[in-house]
Amino acid sequence: MTATHPTDWDRDAGLTTARILLEIEAINFRPEEPYTFTSGWKSPVYIDCRRIIFFPRARAKICDLAVEKIYRHVGHESIEVIAGGETAGIPFAAWIAERMLAPMAYVRKQPKGFGRNALIEGDVPEGRRTLLVEDLTTDGQSKIRFASALREAGAIVDHAFVVFFYGVFPGSLQTLAEMGVALHALCTWWDVLEACRERAYFPESALAQVRRFLEDPVAWSGAHGGALHAGPKA
Repeated sequence: MTATHPTDWDRDAGLTTARILLEIEAINFRPEEPYTFTSGWKSPVYIDCRRIIFFPRARAKICDLAVEKIYRHVGHESIEVIAGGETAGIPFAAWIAERMLAPMAYVRKQPKGFGRNALIEGDVPEGRRTLLVEDLTTDGQSKIRFASALREAGAIVDHAFVVFFYGVFPGSLQTLAEMGVALHALCTWWDVLEACRERAYFPESALAQVRRFLEDPVAWSGAHGGALHAGPKA
């Protein structure tokens, strides 16, 4: 999901990213024992984007696609600082910042010390157009916290980037949009299902459960003992 309509390039990039994630076994299907997210949602699927850091060719390709996505949808000179969210966003922010020749900072989950820089490491990007980077988003809550922390420190945050966006939970983009933050992602579950049509990575029974989840995640979560709405913002 991006601030603009997806192009053929976006679709190709999403499918390439999905194939890489499947190849490195970063995608886990477990409908018989659903995963529970911090928001309380139950899900038959889980993405472990941290696995990307172990595979040099996979991470190089994904980061190249990430930078091209940013250039296409945000601009070549519209971002002055790259800020990673602790902890999974930090390595991706570092690789993207290196490719874009941009300064990098990162945002802590909990403050360290006092003052305006208690949550920001590297330097406080006050008055600078800052791109928030994380590995993935489910319901968008961590993006809201990180973007708010950067803004409170004086940064200009109009865009966020993730490798993977679940794209199914209600309200996942609404609050970000209300904050004026556009979310840009390389890959969604729909890209994964498309890649699975090309090759049998998982049994058809598991894929059928995933499709049911994607069609109505709230009902699927409730039917499997999970939340029917987002939990408290931690």
